[in-house]
Amino acid sequence: MSNAAILAPSPADSGTDYTLTGELDIAAASLLWPQVRILPDTSCIDARGINRCDGAGAAMLFDLARRGIKIIGLDPAFQQLVDILEPGKPLAGAAPHVNRPIISRVGFWAHEWVTDLIEQVTFIGAAASALAGLIRRPRDLRWQDFLTQCELTGTNALPIVSLISFLIGVILSFQSVLPLRQFGAEIFVANLLGLSLIREMSPLITAILLAGRTGAAFAAEIGTMKVNEEINALVTFGFDPIRFLVLPRLLAGLLMAPLLTVCAELVGLAAGALVLEGFGIPFRTFIHQVASFTDLHDLLGGLFKAALFGLEVAAIGCLRGLSTGAGASAVGSSTTRAVVQTLVILVITDGIMAVIYYQLGI
Repeated sequence: MSNAAILAPSPADSGTDYTLTGELDIAAASLLWPQVRILPDTSCIDARGINRCDGAGAAMLFDLARRGIKIIGLDPAFQQLVDILEPGKPLAGAAPHVNRPIISRVGFWAHEWVTDLIEQVTFIGAAASALAGLIRRPRDLRWQDFLTQCELTGTNALPIVSLISFLIGVILSFQSVLPLRQFGAEIFVANLLGLSLIREMSPLITAILLAGRTGAAFAAEIGTMKVNEEINALVTFGFDPIRFLVLPRLLAGLLMAPLLTVCAELVGLAAGALVLEGFGIPFRTFIHQVASFTDLHDLLGGLFKAALFGLEVAAIGCLRGLSTGAGASAVGSSTTRAVVQTLVILVITDGIMAVIYYQLGI
């Protein structure tokens, strides 16, 4: 610091107000900045004594020049650093808000929708091609990553799925037994509970939990990789992101969702049996009613929907992760879009499957 830049008043006959001499580096600039901030905007500084200037020093000189302070005698090499910052150019302000006409906004939304639709179709085609290639060459699957995703998607989600299923079983059975008890028909609560859990509630509730837990995790993880340029690095090294990242997650969602649904059905039925036990209906009677009212078609239909739901949750999460833009906020936006879109698609798919099952007589 012995040769640090010093700001001192100039001699009376020098034609300048102040003289700046020494090494104007980041350490000296941090000490000088409080002094130069109080200088009058009409001041003139002789900078011929500056023998070193880094980016911080150039920033300080830029701030002085922008305020109108005249700087003379600066070495051309250091002056070039200041000129790059363009001190004579006014600072850019916020872009004015343009109120677009309604036709322009409709066109913009339509363009975004078409672009998003093209991305979805492209993703579906690439994922289908990867799945077809996996059937021909099963060794291409990264089995270790697949097992890891199965653990994250299935095993780690089992506690929350079991808890929610238990509560739903208790609530459904308790709210159903009270009105039916007036007619002496509380035994038929087992029929209602078994059919609703096996065909509808367990697959849908499991899928919704996976959407908020697994789908969001897929979107955030792949989105962060996209922001950090890791996806581009994989492409550079010759790895297909669909086969390398998406395929293990799709298969994990396809396999784990039905298994979690079976666990949810068992826990929900056990919870309903406990409630009905309190109303005088034995556990054996409960099991007999459920077994007599539901059949294998109901179970297989629910498991098929669960597998389809799991595939949709994983696919939408991966798609939104791969379509993440730039910046940290883009990851949060992709995660939100993944969850919202998954919930909408799940409800639409469930309605379509209900119509199909009705037409097939299942």
